[in-house]
Amino acid sequence: MDARYYDTFATVGGNRVTTYRCLENGSFALLQAYDDEDKGESFYTLSWACDHVDSAAPLLVVGGCSGIIRVINCATEKIAKSLVGHGGSINEIRTQALKPSLIISASKDESVRLWNVQTGICILVFGGAGGHRHDVLSVDFHPSDITCFASCGMDNTVKIWSMKEFWEYVKKSYSWTNLPSKFPTKYVQLPVLNAVVHSDFVDCIRWLGDFILSKSVEHVIVLWEPKIKEKSPGEWSIDILQKYPVPKCDNWFIKFSCDFHINQLAIGNCEGAIYLWEVQSSPPVLTARLYNEQCKSLIRQTAVSFDGSTILGAGEDGTIWRWDEVDHPTVIEKKPVETRRRSRRSRD
Repeated sequence: MDARYYDTFATVGGNRVTTYRCLENGSFALLQAYDDEDKGESFYTLSWACDHVDSAAPLLVVGGCSGIIRVINCATEKIAKSLVGHGGSINEIRTQALKPSLIISASKDESVRLWNVQTGICILVFGGAGGHRHDVLSVDFHPSDITCFASCGMDNTVKIWSMKEFWEYVKKSYSWTNLPSKFPTKYVQLPVLNAVVHSDFVDCIRWLGDFILSKSVEHVIVLWEPKIKEKSPGEWSIDILQKYPVPKCDNWFIKFSCDFHINQLAIGNCEGAIYLWEVQSSPPVLTARLYNEQCKSLIRQTAVSFDGSTILGAGEDGTIWRWDEVDHPTVIEKKPVETRRRSRRSRD
């Protein structure tokens, strides 16, 4: 987390990537905008990353319907790299917080790929015999185990993958001097866990320590724990810990988000409202329901600031809504600021 950019965020819509700063008066300042050279591109996802060679330069990694991942250097305002390999659209990109030159991408081609944005190398491909059987919709790195991540998708499953056995490939990707296409990319076909927690598409997943938060189209987010059975090494059990109801949230491709410390969870719904949960309370506590009479569009994505004091919601109609915390920590101001951008293609 770079303290210099605590008030900066980015959006994607159509073939455009835009960065903004949250101003103290509650409004936004436009910083930069990028229009992709492919006019038919429609970006679905982005993630911040950085290059170890030039750690001062923030990178934006974006992907969408073309399956090509663009790495944008925000310091030079130019495309640094284009990562080619997926055979379908990119549904989500996540950055490894402990090593932010590594990203994972979830794709319609039923695979997840691990990339090194510093060298442009595709290191590992996760899919095949034990992989997903439909679009992969969401991925997330484990917060403390750098070799572990989880994925979920339209086959209704959640899978946990380990890279420990293949970490030499990661190390090799930093010293590789040949063309990225010549790198001996390793294919990983078997996850360490295949879990069925939901009965429909699973479109968002995040780690909470060793627990997992996952969402389907069933109006609810589930917190659960994957555990290795003591008497049966190699076998796992699933313990459902608690649930966070979200009314009117039965459309797919609605993503939730959390603050840095995973204290607050924000999720939008089909009627333009955002539900804010205190994640680590048991039973769960609904902190606020954020809404505005002018916001009627489905909220596809939310973002929570580092300290949880600002909540952003991205509407299907291309609007961005902002709520700021006021005097009391559990009171959210109901005076959102609105700005308009190009709306992305509907996922329904």
